[in-house]
Amino acid sequence: MQDLILFHYAMSPFSEKIRVMLGYADLSWQSVTVKEMPPRPVLSILAGGYRKVPIAQSGADVICDSRAIADEIVRLSGKKELGLAGQPQEVVDFVRSTDLEVFLACVIAASDGRMLKKLVRETSLFHALRFLKDRIAMGRKSRVKALRGPQAKEKVLSHISKMESMLGADFLFGNSPCIADFSAYHGLWFVCDLAEKPWLRDYPKVQAWMERMRAFGHGDFREITAEQALNVARDAMPRAIEAAGDDPLVGKNVEVAPDDYGRDPVSGKLVYADNQSLVLGRSHKRVGQVHVHFPRQGFAVKPA
Repeated sequence: MQDLILFHYAMSPFSEKIRVMLGYADLSWQSVTVKEMPPRPVLSILAGGYRKVPIAQSGADVICDSRAIADEIVRLSGKKELGLAGQPQEVVDFVRSTDLEVFLACVIAASDGRMLKKLVRETSLFHALRFLKDRIAMGRKSRVKALRGPQAKEKVLSHISKMESMLGADFLFGNSPCIADFSAYHGLWFVCDLAEKPWLRDYPKVQAWMERMRAFGHGDFREITAEQALNVARDAMPRAIEAAGDDPLVGKNVEVAPDDYGRDPVSGKLVYADNQSLVLGRSHKRVGQVHVHFPRQGFAVKPA
């Protein structure tokens, strides 16, 4: 079986969420490091205009958004606790809030001079300034109301306090982890590990929980080149789709885009749609036919 290929970069919070999921699931995977912002030629070939990272690839199937990638990890590992399907409503509500409002508050609260210096050290001053310009432009197009720094910090601290009260066991909803733990982890990883904010010092249960999450590691992986990943797609065929679903747009050319931020659309033929997922058929001379997968929740689809 072909190992999952993950397109990511070191400082990407949602990439860290997936990396730790892969560690927990004990899956071997292949790593392709991409730039922190477009242009990303390899991802343009595979996923069109979709600009968020991470993206995963399994043969000629391209999986966008960490929710869909989590479902792919469930498919490969059998660890159903990593997906939203079948979870209690309290877990679903926690994940949706944490992956959006709390995550954005973490990024805003952590994005100060220290983070800029770290980005400059990792790349260059010119690259860091381009990165900030790119993220400011993306924020202006966002449909999510941005918080100011003090408001964002207050929201993050409130979230940490809530987690402290939830942690009666080793993990947020019991003695073993579920998707809620991974959704909560990556925002705090960005704040506490990358930005080095000392905000957990008064929350011993959350500190211990963070150590348990870090201990999962990133699993067994090896670096490959973008060209090798494209060759994998070229030499494969998309997974068969037995039923296309009853969405009236199936079989038509459509655009799919996130409905929150980073709302650059991907064009293609809608080959599958249900209330959980969307699949676009796309073709490129470098790789031939690929199927691009999105979760239904959080994405808008319209005729091209």
